[in-house]
Amino acid sequence: MRHNKNFNHLGRQASHRNAMLANMAVSLIKHKRINTTLAKAKELRKFVEPLITKSKDDTTASRRVVFSVLQNKEAVTLLFGEISSRIANRPGGYTRILKTGFRLGDAAQMCLIELVDYNEGMLKDNAPKKKAKTRRSTKKAAAQDVEAAPVKEKAPATEAPAETPAKEEKAAE
Repeated sequence: MRHNKNFNHLGRQASHRNAMLANMAVSLIKHKRINTTLAKAKELRKFVEPLITKSKDDTTASRRVVFSVLQNKEAVTLLFGEISSRIANRPGGYTRILKTGFRLGDAAQMCLIELVDYNEGMLKDNAPKKKAKTRRSTKKAAAQDVEAAPVKEKAPATEAPAETPAKEEKAAE
């Protein structure tokens, strides 16, 4: 009986699926974001988030467990160094999936999966924004500035500007 054994097999045998997910996890760790189908991204999230959680505890045992899954020294070094320091305070949810539309050839739904703490554009959006002024308050402020500003009078002109040579020639004739 296969009770409660439901996950997306992605149309592959177990060994092929595990190798594909490990390669995708390595790419995600190295590049911080990858473009893939929605089904693969959802499975990759379930695959990589426990590994990232494991990287918070930097011990030889946890490094060996992660290396046994990923089989890539560079990715393990990056994961336990740079990434684990960035996600140290985050209790979970290390990845974000953003849908990007449909693939042209087979209409598969495509998406972008990325590490949450590495998207600079999204981090800027979370920064506190300045309160926008309304038009009405701007007009009031401008009117107050005009009233408060001292009125400057122009000094009278002492001399008339010299005429241009063309006008002098016409006047001489």
